[in-house]
Amino acid sequence: MNWINKHKLLAVKEVKYNSCPYLKIEDLWHALYLLFNMAQNHQINIEILDKIPSIVSLPWIPFLEEEFISSIAKYNNSSISSSDKLL
Repeated sequence: MNWINKHKLLAVKEVKYNSCPYLKIEDLWHALYLLFNMAQNHQINIEILDKIPSIVSLPWIPFLEEEFISSIAKYNNSSISSSDKLL
């Protein structure tokens, strides 16, 4: 994927709380505050995590550090100068 060209943004839905859309940031913070306060004193049932199926981990294919560096070096010049360099 070429990261420096324009890309279409993903479609997003508005945030709704009690069937009301929250279009301003102040409204969103208010909804988050209400949700936090409702959940603050509730007990957590961690047994629900046992229902999540385990994912089999696959072993890494061995590679040399030089292979890795040469693979990502070309992408360092594709970005504007900032702190997001890979090396």
